[in-house]
Amino acid sequence: MAEVEDSTKDSGRVQGEGLDTQQYDPLQNPLTEGLSVNDDDFEEEDLRSPGADSNMSNASQTALAGSIKLEDQEEETEEEDQDMETRDLFVTVDDPEKHSGSMGSAYVTYRVVTKTTRGAFDNPEYLVRRRYQDFLWLRNKLEETQPTHLIPPLPEKHSLRRFDHFSPEFLKTRQKALNKFLTRIADHPVLSFNSAFQIFLTAKELTAHKKQGPGIFSRMGDSVRNVAATYMLKGRSPEYTMMGEYVGTFSEKLGTINRVSERIIKENQEYINELGEYSPVFSLWSNSEIELAETMTCMANCIEKCQEAVQELNDEQEQYFLPPVREYLLYADSIKSVLKKRDSIQVEYELSQEESSKRKNEREQVKISDPSYSISSITGKRPDEIKEQKMAKLERAIEEVDKQVTFLHDKTECANADLKADMDRWHKNKRKDFKDLFIGLADREIKFYQQTLSAWEEVIQHLQKENAECANDTEAKDAE
Repeated sequence: MAEVEDSTKDSGRVQGEGLDTQQYDPLQNPLTEGLSVNDDDFEEEDLRSPGADSNMSNASQTALAGSIKLEDQEEETEEEDQDMETRDLFVTVDDPEKHSGSMGSAYVTYRVVTKTTRGAFDNPEYLVRRRYQDFLWLRNKLEETQPTHLIPPLPEKHSLRRFDHFSPEFLKTRQKALNKFLTRIADHPVLSFNSAFQIFLTAKELTAHKKQGPGIFSRMGDSVRNVAATYMLKGRSPEYTMMGEYVGTFSEKLGTINRVSERIIKENQEYINELGEYSPVFSLWSNSEIELAETMTCMANCIEKCQEAVQELNDEQEQYFLPPVREYLLYADSIKSVLKKRDSIQVEYELSQEESSKRKNEREQVKISDPSYSISSITGKRPDEIKEQKMAKLERAIEEVDKQVTFLHDKTECANADLKADMDRWHKNKRKDFKDLFIGLADREIKFYQQTLSAWEEVIQHLQKENAECANDTEAKDAE
């Protein structure tokens, strides 16, 4: 036990040195939370059953764990109920509709229904239709006007490769993703008040609004500055370094899950094709084997049911599992982008501080300098006058630079506060989304194995019935 206490003290001392004695927040570094103790001590102390130190029974421990889980669920439900009570903006995306465009092209629009009690809106309800490119315009505008906030990602334009882009399955998945995109914005305390968002929800046409905004070269310039800021930054807080490392690891692991899931779906599709060739063999066999006809037909039906079960699992995985995984992969990219923008703002602040220090050093040099030997004194100007002019010029420059320092300091603090608040909100949503994602995955897998198990049990029951009938026939013959 003493080793655990010493290890914990050492861990706390290291964290205190790295974070300037601020209270350690596990949310900012969820990957290393709880790893301050070595593995042996952790297993010995933390994973030991409570019954080892008390008279608590297994039933009591189970009841306690269940009550804790129930309390957590109740707290989450209460928070959701409170959010629903305080919300004043509701947005829904539904009713995908295919349209014929020029030159034989086709596109899809989605109905966007808005209900609100906000005074900024002229009406309590709006109904408009929007294309995917309209959603893309909205996201670009939000990134442009709210650079320090985490903008929810849009689904990729061609994300479900196996489905036709006008198929009901694809449109349903795309509709859900777009609905989640707008819901996340509507629930955000800052983004939901953005003027571009209000235009998107209320304007009948967006053509005139799309013509306004920065050009491509301006956006390229911002990207170059954000990348350069990563290398120029000097005093980055360890908090944001840890945040960047966590997002990088999160993205790497989630990318692996995405790749493996895609590979499983591809292999399952090959397996489905093989089963499609496998089942007819038994059907054809039954035509030439009269005595085995019923058994062969039963086998063919079983394989067909298994094929349908695998196909259903594959389709559901691609519609319900992969989209959230890809959404959070894109979310990770968004976080990295906001971190770079935050770093860019801090670099501006650091450069302004350096400029201020440089000007103040020049002022000190002028104070102790002798203007008698300057070029201006040779032209006939008085040394005192020359010195006063230089000092006045420097004072004005220092005043302007100090204003810029104050402005950029406030801008940096605002960027930090925006990012922290959005990351807290992101972590909360992530926990709920991944819990729902894995519960859905488990339910689908259980359903799949139940279907295949039921199909093969029917075969076994048929074979057992055949064996019983054969045994009865044999006994009857022996009796005769």
